[in-house]
Amino acid sequence: MTLLQRAIEDAVATTRSLSILEEPMKRAAGMVLRCLTSGHKLLTCGNGGSASDATHLATEFLCRYRDDRRPYPAISLTANGEFMTAVCNDYSADEIFARQVWGLGEKGDLLIAFTTSGKSRNVLRALEEAKRKGMESLCFLGRDGGFTKGIATLDLPVPGGSTARIQEGQKLLFHVLCEMVELELPKA
Repeated sequence: MTLLQRAIEDAVATTRSLSILEEPMKRAAGMVLRCLTSGHKLLTCGNGGSASDATHLATEFLCRYRDDRRPYPAISLTANGEFMTAVCNDYSADEIFARQVWGLGEKGDLLIAFTTSGKSRNVLRALEEAKRKGMESLCFLGRDGGFTKGIATLDLPVPGGSTARIQEGQKLLFHVLCEMVELELPKA
């Protein structure tokens, strides 16, 4: 079996394993809908490739996913390099998302976090800060969920040992989440 064939087989197996998340995905869609239709905003975060996924997800709501509709407020907490380097300098990298949740988040907003390992201290701190502020949160997790498992209001775990396959599974889940939510969002 070639590397490509093995990667495809692994991706198919990971994708099939996601079917157990049907009910949690419905809950996640409900959380996003409640947030956006009540005039609140989404805050997203993650590290590395997960930072890109967090920004991608925020873009799908602020611009659009598939259908032409009004924009909904979604802010990627990974998109401000100047702020993040200031926090790393003045505090620590563990605080780059938590300080933004503290400063920008309010009760009714929803934090959506991504971590393939479940061991990102800055994602953990963001989830803890969201909880402190009375915000709900979703966390796209990988592997066994690490020390982040159980901190969010709702976890969406993608099993597996490969970061690439986990991120592919997370991307499928958040695209499905966008589709589920967009079907219900007011267009104007």
